[in-house]
Amino acid sequence: MALPISDGAMTPARASARERLIVALDVPSAAEAHDLVQQVGDAADLFKVGLQLFTAEGPAFVRELIRTGHKVFLDLKFHDIPNTVGQAVKQASELGVSMLTLHGSGGAAMLKAATDAAGGRVTLLAVTVLTSMNDDDLQEVGIAGRPLDQVLRIAALAKAAGLAGVVASAQEAAQIRKALGEGFAIVTPGVRPAGSSLDDQQRVATPAGAIAAGATHLVIGRPISHAANPAEAARSILQEIEQAQAARRT
Repeated sequence: MALPISDGAMTPARASARERLIVALDVPSAAEAHDLVQQVGDAADLFKVGLQLFTAEGPAFVRELIRTGHKVFLDLKFHDIPNTVGQAVKQASELGVSMLTLHGSGGAAMLKAATDAAGGRVTLLAVTVLTSMNDDDLQEVGIAGRPLDQVLRIAALAKAAGLAGVVASAQEAAQIRKALGEGFAIVTPGVRPAGSSLDDQQRVATPAGAIAAGATHLVIGRPISHAANPAEAARSILQEIEQAQAARRT
């Protein structure tokens, strides 16, 4: 079932910190994913299944995760002709995933086909600009201007096509919120607690910084999965989210 999402709120008034946290299962096998889910315990309920894990384990793992009471953010970033994407979205929605990504750069027709195929059964999110990319990377693929310009362009396109929100870095979240208003999800990867390694990310923020900028959900992988105690790491992030939520309401 799709997750109703709005700025600073979800189902139906304000989302809890736990509802905002998406733990990335960026591991190569179902065994390692199940182990991480068990280690995180009740500190999170929404887990990201991306290309690596889905390619290794397929839909069966997604079904199992949902069967055991967890919610799945299926991060496959669909990008193809409208009919192909529409059919893929239909299949994903039938799996019972809560959230699903597609590349906003696929264009309006593709986004509209996805929205029609989803039928409100899954929350669709348009990927704007990958958080691993900077100005030079965009220039390299023929996109002029700053990442912010492209992010705002894709975000407006996604909203017009009826999508629930976008995936964007925290560095653009405030401008997305200003341009598109409330009631639009901003799911933010590239989140790193203070002092963490940036790894391959370029445009990053702390959990508190992302929430303050207007993000509705935070996708966090290695700071949790590589921690000595993943549950403790997740709870520390939840506490930071709660404090940022309280500050944003005042």
